[in-house]
Amino acid sequence: MRFEPGSALLAILLIAKYNNPAGSPPITLMPLKISCLLVALFLAGCAAGPNKVVNPHSGAVLSPTRMVRTTAYTHTERDHIRYGRMSASGTRLVTGHIRSAAADWSKFPVGTKFRIKQTGQVYVVDDYGSALVGTSTLDLYVPTRGEMNRWGARVVEIDIIKWGSPAISAKLLRGRTRARHVRVMLEGLQKQI
Repeated sequence: MRFEPGSALLAILLIAKYNNPAGSPPITLMPLKISCLLVALFLAGCAAGPNKVVNPHSGAVLSPTRMVRTTAYTHTERDHIRYGRMSASGTRLVTGHIRSAAADWSKFPVGTKFRIKQTGQVYVVDDYGSALVGTSTLDLYVPTRGEMNRWGARVVEIDIIKWGSPAISAKLLRGRTRARHVRVMLEGLQKQI
């Protein structure tokens, strides 16, 4: 059963009215209004429910599960060689329990953590790529070209575990605005901050 904040308020008022025995002092409305307000705020805070993720930066309620296009990349690709095993966030690209992923940071801010439902593997967005800007594609870091080629491009279902930070993403990008794709991401991020 789902309660809307307005219906909870009405229920509280009806209970208060019909549970006040005759001859007892009348219920004052101020404490009742405060109680109703607190209950309504509590219910509104829970409105996202267990199957929703609230973006703490924009306040938008998002479904934690979504279908996304994924690709794979490795540090030995021609366009990544000059960066080696370093991500755009300044950390080392990682594999293991939690793996690195690249994305358009205005769509998936740095620090966004997600799980691919089909594999159970967890990733954190710590990198970006010019080809990803303007898309919702997630580029998954793998350590070898063989793994990259085996993954190819797939549409997968992901669960967002934790939403990343648009503010930190923007801070990291501000010194890199010579590149057009960085300016596009930064513009998108500034609308969220």
